Amino acid sequence: MRILLVEDDDLLASGLLLALRRAHYTVEHVRDGAAAVRALADNRFALMVLDLGLPTMDGTEVLKAVRARGDQLPVLILSARDATRDRILGLDLGADDYLVKPFELDELLARLRVLMRRRSGQTVNQLQLGELMLDLEGLSVTWQGKPVDMARLEFMLLKKMAESPQRVFSRAQLEESLYGWGDGVESNSIDVHVHHIRKKLSAAAIKTIRGVGYRIGLANA
Repeated sequence: MRILLVEDDDLLASGLLLALRRAHYTVEHVRDGAAAVRALADNRFALMVLDLGLPTMDGTEVLKAVRARGDQLPVLILSARDATRDRILGLDLGADDYLVKPFELDELLARLRVLMRRRSGQTVNQLQLGELMLDLEGLSVTWQGKPVDMARLEFMLLKKMAESPQRVFSRAQLEESLYGWGDGVESNSIDVHVHHIRKKLSAAAIKTIRGVGYRIGLANA
């Protein structure tokens, strides 16, 4: 899942980038409100983590701009503003959650999982298709009742497709979900990940839709 992190504190942002990437999120980072609005206009994200006290444009103005154009992107506000009126304002403007700094990283990750579940219509931290089970909290994969070792990008790719089992994804859509702005992407990267997933699960786990891309190919899909 691709997240936009809007945070002007470089030290905090650095720690969050590391933690979120370890949790198998693709994260883009901008430091001011105007840059956030531009990034949202030019890119697709699954979720935004938004500070309020930002240069050039306050986080509340960013949130207003997002909702004014009808964008239902889930937004988690991350702010040092801890007054009740600030939390109420953020939620009334359309934020989905509000977490006060300082915070525990585990709580942040748990809240992100809740927002992701809500976005995809899931109710638990597990995703199951036939004999495949993804533990979205433990970041693990079980196939036919046995654990399978998956590299980070393989897990992310499998999760992306399993969350929308009827959807066919183009290579460009999968690359956008898996890779950040600064990542070098080989032309056959997605094909390589798909090949590895098939070897670890089944040749039928992912279907190739000729001329279009890929979709999950498991039972119940």
